[in-house]
Amino acid sequence: MAEPALPDKRWVRRSFERAARGYDGGAFLQREIGTRLLAHLDPIRIDPARIVDLGTGTGHFLDSLGTRYPKADVVGVDLAFDMLAVARARLPWWRRALGSRAQHVCTDAERLGLASGISQLVFSNLTLQWCRYDLVFGETARVLTPGGLFLFSTFGPDTLKELRAAFAAVDGHAHVNTFVDMHDLGDALVAAGFADPVMEMETITLEYPDVEAIARDLKAIGAHNVLPGRPRGLSGRGRWKKMAERYEASRRDGALPATFEVVYGHAWKAAPRRSADGRQVIDFHPRGAR
Repeated sequence: MAEPALPDKRWVRRSFERAARGYDGGAFLQREIGTRLLAHLDPIRIDPARIVDLGTGTGHFLDSLGTRYPKADVVGVDLAFDMLAVARARLPWWRRALGSRAQHVCTDAERLGLASGISQLVFSNLTLQWCRYDLVFGETARVLTPGGLFLFSTFGPDTLKELRAAFAAVDGHAHVNTFVDMHDLGDALVAAGFADPVMEMETITLEYPDVEAIARDLKAIGAHNVLPGRPRGLSGRGRWKKMAERYEASRRDGALPATFEVVYGHAWKAAPRRSADGRQVIDFHPRGAR
């Protein structure tokens, strides 16, 4: 399988900067997936001293992580400064005055401005699809202590397949971002030094009255097409109309479906050791499932 085209990071930042103020109003799917991701922690025994929320956005899950692990410091990391400004504003004034255990760091997930070995848990909800996943895995492994847990969600290749097919019938441009297969993600985790990767997938289908409603929701959460070589500006009324007509073929029970393939993954940072002849060996031990 060919590697998906990589998003243009400058446009990723710009899209989320613009969407920051209204993001929470349209991010119902992101919240639902993040809540399901948090539930993956239920059977896992872990007592982190510091948690990194990688791609924290407006900080919706910082409180949830802090409540689940009340002794932990929580660090929210995001590429978009305006997203972090909204995250800071979420805190009640009295918590800001007294000091909160939540911190906010504006940095790129591919080149984290964090010290090595500072975290025992990295949580990442729907961020990986905007990045080079191999670089993110390497940086995540670096900031985790040996035995630390990486828990993430992302979108798989069937995400927005109806929209992609409708545009493909109109022209040859890539109008919809592409996504990585979960098996490739599992292999990349092992290559980055993680052990026992567990990958799961589910499909969530949202229903809309028309294509314009789908576009509005994607715009509200900053989910623009940010691929290199993407068409500039709107596609033009003629092409948009043809795309919408093509999408109509997907209508069922009076609604247009929008499919999201959701991938959940977790893995433990393996502790390296060396053999008698100096070669590095990595132990793969199963961890704390009850």
